[in-house]
Amino acid sequence: VVTDEQLWHLAQWVRSLSPEQAPEVREVVRAARVSGALPRTPDDSTWAAAERFWIPLVGQVIVKPRWFAPTVDGVWVQALHDGKQLTMRVTWHDPSRSPDPAWDEWLGRMKVSMPAVDSVPLSATQGPDRLTIQFPTRVTDDAERPFFLGGDRRRPAHVWRWKSAPDQLEVGRMTGLGSFTAGAASEVTHSAVFDQGEWRLQLTRALAPRDTSAVPAFREGTAIPIAFFAADGSSGEDEFRSSISAWYAIYLDVPTPPGVYIAPAATMLLTAGLGVLVVARARRRDRGNRRNTQEET
Repeated sequence: VVTDEQLWHLAQWVRSLSPEQAPEVREVVRAARVSGALPRTPDDSTWAAAERFWIPLVGQVIVKPRWFAPTVDGVWVQALHDGKQLTMRVTWHDPSRSPDPAWDEWLGRMKVSMPAVDSVPLSATQGPDRLTIQFPTRVTDDAERPFFLGGDRRRPAHVWRWKSAPDQLEVGRMTGLGSFTAGAASEVTHSAVFDQGEWRLQLTRALAPRDTSAVPAFREGTAIPIAFFAADGSSGEDEFRSSISAWYAIYLDVPTPPGVYIAPAATMLLTAGLGVLVVARARRRDRGNRRNTQEET
């Protein structure tokens, strides 16, 4: 039996785990340029200094079967590049590493509390955890973005699709939810870590792909549209029953030109030189005035 006082203590402890303010949502994820080696794993110490960006996710309630109780409500995104490769670390909270037999009872309760939606019952078996990242197939200033739910036949989306069991990453094309076609070969490498209710997934790819006709090129100084999907397999979520985001953008920082450092230094030297010249002329004028005054006296 749990007393009212214990319930309040539990509520206060849960509240203490939450931030004082909701994370700030920004439209652009900045990928800083680094001069050294890029991190190789999601737990590399380099990530500690990388800026984090919060991307909120909501339930997919547009395409049947819809989902009104998503587990993942957002992802943290960090990105770095070295002028040749782009690497991203995506972090999100998930109570289980799906599939996990210990969560079978939970899924059974989900089936009872979440009746069939759109005449499609919840699965009786757990699936894997999922994260999908989508981009346009072409990145240009005037290119229209695909439909945010995986594109369509007229304008497909380029996607990186990861799942936890087996730990696998597929790269291909989507023309809507449930219509994934894998590419010939993946140029994206990945590494995933699950620790105490949190997934950390790192993905790395060269900026210039081998086939630019089907795969977007990532260019420095260009805003690249990006969107996310996430699913918790232990809660019966899948490609359709999932969390989704709107379109955001990732921007790769450009190298700082030498003129940025040279111009201020040159300006300071010029200003200092002009100041010395003005002071010297003022002193000469003052000495001349004093000499004339002495001659007159």
